[in-house]
Order: sequence, then C-alpha cells, then structure tokens
Amino acid sequence: MTANHSNEDNKTVLQQDKTQRIDSLPDISDNETHEKNALPIGTILEDYEVIDIIGWGGFGIVYLANDNLGRKVAIKEYMPASLAKRIDTSTVIVISKKYEETFLAGLRSFVNEARLLAQFDHPSLIEVFRFWESNGTAYMAMPFYQGETLKETLRKMQNPPEEAWLKSLLEHLIDAIDVLHKAQCFHRDISPDNILILPNRNPILLDFGAARHVINDMTHSLTVILKPGFAPIEQYGEIATMKQGAWTDIYALAAVIYLAITGKTPVPSVSRVVSDTLVPISELAANRYSTGFLKAIDIALSVRPEDRPQNVEEFRNLLGLKSKKPDNRPKDHTIPKNHPKKIFIFSSIVLLAFAVFIPYIIQDETESTQTTNPTQHDPIVQQNRNFTPLSALNEILEKRDINHAVSVSIKKAKVRIGLDPLQFSINSSRNGYVYLLMVGTNQTDFYLLFPNKIDSNNMIEAGIPLNLPRPNWKMLADGPPGTNHFAIIVSDNQRDFSLAGLTDIDPFAKFPFQQAKHLYQNYSGIQPLFAGKAICPEIINDNCSDSYGAAVFSIEEVQS
Repeated sequence: MTANHSNEDNKTVLQQDKTQRIDSLPDISDNETHEKNALPIGTILEDYEVIDIIGWGGFGIVYLANDNLGRKVAIKEYMPASLAKRIDTSTVIVISKKYEETFLAGLRSFVNEARLLAQFDHPSLIEVFRFWESNGTAYMAMPFYQGETLKETLRKMQNPPEEAWLKSLLEHLIDAIDVLHKAQCFHRDISPDNILILPNRNPILLDFGAARHVINDMTHSLTVILKPGFAPIEQYGEIATMKQGAWTDIYALAAVIYLAITGKTPVPSVSRVVSDTLVPISELAANRYSTGFLKAIDIALSVRPEDRPQNVEEFRNLLGLKSKKPDNRPKDHTIPKNHPKKIFIFSSIVLLAFAVFIPYIIQDETESTQTTNPTQHDPIVQQNRNFTPLSALNEILEKRDINHAVSVSIKKAKVRIGLDPLQFSINSSRNGYVYLLMVGTNQTDFYLLFPNKIDSNNMIEAGIPLNLPRPNWKMLADGPPGTNHFAIIVSDNQRDFSLAGLTDIDPFAKFPFQQAKHLYQNYSGIQPLFAGKAICPEIINDNCSDSYGAAVFSIEEVQS
C-alpha cells in the first residue's frame, strides 16, 4: 500500500435521481467522519499494533502496523462509513437495521477478496499475509509497499515513456490480471493511481474494492464511484447486452497507456456513446511508436465491449507481447487425480435456489483484428499436434462466428465437493441450438452434457437466458478436486458429433480419449472436429449455415 493519505477525491460521484432513491446512503465525505471511525493509534489487532493511518476511503481504512517481530505491515479494515460506525475504540456496528444486509454482503465480499488474493503469489498482485474477522468487521494484513503511483511517476516524466518501458509495464500488469481473470475475479478499477511502481520499477495493482462494488450494486446509491476516462460504458449501468468481464479491465488498462502517451485522459466512455470524439492514439502518436502497438490500444478502447479483445491472451497478441506459460497457479492449487469423472446425480426434484446469487460473467471472446469472413476458415491441419480435450475446447472458441455473441453467467465459480450443484445461465444474441461440452477435473474425461437423453430441448431464443441444468437433472460436485472446463456452442442449425467418435454413456455422451486423440490427429476439416457438423434440412442443403457462436468458462471443485 502507499504511504499517502487518500480520500478518493480523484473518483467521480455520479448523481442519481434522489426522488427515486429513497434508500440512498448518507453523505460521508467529510474527513471528520473517517477520523472518528478510525482505530486509535496503539490498538492491538491480533499480532499487530496500529502505529499510523495510511489512508481511508468510503469503504475502508488502511493502517500502518508493526507485527510482533517489529516489521511494518499494512492492515486494511472493512469500514463502509455510509453503512456503519464505531461505537467505542474498536467495535463496528451498522448505523441502521435497513443497511444490515448490505453491510454483511460487503463484508463477505471483503473476506472473499482477501481469501482469493491470499491464494496467489504474483509480483504484481497484492500479497495477503492473513485475514480475519473481529470487532464486528474484517481485516487483511499485507506488506507495506513503498513506492509511488504510476500517476505520480508519469507526472515527473519530462517526455512520454518509451514503447519498451510501456510494454514492460504491460507485461507485468497483463500477467497479473490474467491470473485474476482465470480465478473469475475482475479488478474493475484499474487506473494510474491504482498502480504502484516499486523502487525496482515493477508495478503492483492496488484497490480491488470488491466490497465497494457489491455495496454499490445492492444499494444503487448516490455515490456510484467510477473514474471517468478509465471506466468503460458497461460499468455505467446494467445494460443487458453489455456485461462486465475481462474486456472491462482491458479497456481500463488501454486507457492508462493512452494517458501515459498523450498526457490526457481518454474521453469518458459515457460521452463516446453519444458522439465519439476520442482521437485514436494511432493518429496522435503516429511515427513515435510502432503501428501495431498503437492499433492494439485503439482496439482495446473500443466503446462496445464485443469490439475489444475478450481476454488478455488476445490483448497480448495484439500488443506483440510474448505469451506467458500458465505457471502462476494459486498457492493451494490441487493437481486433479487421474481417474474418471463422476459428477452427475439425477433428480426430478427442482434445485434449490442459491441464497446469494453472485454472477461471474464469462463472455465469448472476440477476435477484434480478424479481417476475413468470420465464418470462413482454412482447413484445420493437426496431424502433428498433441491432442488434449482442453485444446479441443480452445479450437471451438477460436473458430466461432465472432458476430454471434454468447455469454455465460455462473451462479458459483467455486463449488464444494459433495454439497454444491453446478449451475449457470446462457445468453445468445441469436436464436439457435445449445450444446454444452465439458472437460472434467482430471483433464482427460471429455463429455457432451447437453442435449442429453433426459433433456433434448436445446433451443435458445435471442436475449432470453437459458438456465442449466433444468429441474429434471442436475450436476453435483463430487470430486476429485480441480477445475471443470466448459464450452458452450450456440449453433444456427442442429449439429452432429458422430465424426468425433461421440459415444452414449446414458444419459449423456462422451468422447473416449484414445479414440478422440486418433480422430483429432487425422482430421483436416474446416470446422473444429469437436464442434460437430451442422445438420441441414435437405431442401436448403446448398445454403446451410455451419456457423456457431461460442463461449468458455470454468468451475472449480474444492474440498468442503
């Protein structure tokens, strides 16, 4: 954390219609309120002694503390001043009964963020030593990072940074957010003042603010905090066709580079929707940086989410950066056992609704730089390529129709073995037929789960969510621990998977590994083998569409 006091004055407060927000939150903008809510210097928290206040905002306070060995650490306390207050030197209570549910939701989010960060050991992500709940609230202990923000670093530069410097910065940050995105976490607040530059010049992402986002989402309060110029349009409101996801962080990261090169913050996205007056960086900085690098920033700053790179790997490729090997695993990552997957329990009982619905959005991944017809591809030559079921899912995604948007909302991205069902909702921009493929936690079991013999109605209507599994069948996590990987195909026509060696295992179907490997290595068709082939009515066979949209997502199984 930085050693500078901050009251979030650099963030924009968007005023909502007060007549329609009767439950809006009280104003907490004065420093006196923050100081009253802060723990006294000398307070003992577990093994730490508070020695100073580093900074505060509307949703938390950060303290400087010594541990029992005399080392300095930063401790962040969950303290949403609009919802709670401190009634003595330590205890936090909700200021009104009507805010209790919101306070507790924010508290859970704060703890979940700490738990997530504690799993990772990445040089550009905040390290969390430990987290705990006490005094009616929660805390996380982190290293006391000394450095200056990117905002301050850029302000001190006499000239715009060199491309090599910017690419080095991006390599660290992109690798960090890739780790986050693979854990179904999105930062949603990347900006120059949330990037700390350490003395060794490495950047660290600050201020995830997960609790702040949850509280704002629940209250629709008067203080929806966004940073103009860095927040893409999907963060300004709940637009059904504009979900937040990896592309949201990519926009903000591109906006940071735009500022670094031009010295100016990009035109706010909410203004660009009406009239896009943003001058492309490829024009402003032409001949000073490579064309491909500047074009990548322009694409990432596209107003509409589907026009941007949909994941960091696409953004890396556009920027001309080397791909990273997936070696930044969580500290407690469990290697799946190599035995068959058994996750299916069938019931005619309707599944119970989740008490808390936490949407993790994984949208279809758009190739913004593709110039050819998106439904036309060269034949796939893969005789010399190693087969894995995951590579099959990736090829399905790569060869999709980029004009057919498909998105998935997961009810729970991490499920407990023996306790939790796997549930998700699918959206499509076109009518079609849905196919659900899954690679089990052992990475070799490869299934077609839907449609199946229990549920063969796989039609989906444009804009109407399809919730799976339906009430007459369900998927229960029963191990082994690890990650299930899924691909959703939404096809213009029904599809036939017989060429891929699909075998019934009642009521589902499976691609036997050795047979799938043999077929894959000898396949040279146009569409991916495991995407199936369109089944066309004979009367229109000459003009049959083999087009499909696709999305991928994952759900982790953990020990209960």
